[in-house]
Amino acid sequence: MNTKSVIPVGTQGAVTRRETNPFSLLQQEIDRLFEGVTRNIPGFTTTTMPSMDISETDKVIEITAELPGLEKKDVELNVADNLLTIRGEKKNEREEKNKDYHLVERSYGSFSRSVELPTGVKVEDISAEIANGVLKVTVPKPAPKHTKQIEIKSAA
Repeated sequence: MNTKSVIPVGTQGAVTRRETNPFSLLQQEIDRLFEGVTRNIPGFTTTTMPSMDISETDKVIEITAELPGLEKKDVELNVADNLLTIRGEKKNEREEKNKDYHLVERSYGSFSRSVELPTGVKVEDISAEIANGVLKVTVPKPAPKHTKQIEIKSAA
């Protein structure tokens, strides 16, 4: 399997890589700065991207995503056209009542991460489990294609 097939794909369909592409580095820096500025604004939410690890053995591809505070009901997993997509939404609400004040804070954030799967993966064999805020998706690799050498005969 080539390495490209398990590179995460961003929400807009562009491949996101951690490399020296100056435009990617600029976008990451702008996102980081924007998140820092808006972090303390009440009611303002940003889309957060979960950390994801992808590993591969001879038989399976394992995708692990960190989703702290999320449960099974908060996460959606889909496969379409060899693209596995993990979507979720985190809702957080805090309320404090005191003699002098009443505080209610709400924050919402959603995310979507996609991974291109190799051609030939059987969708029905993909399994997923979530525990302690960690989603683990196991994708069985397709059987290798067999190459058959065909004998070339002389026309004469």
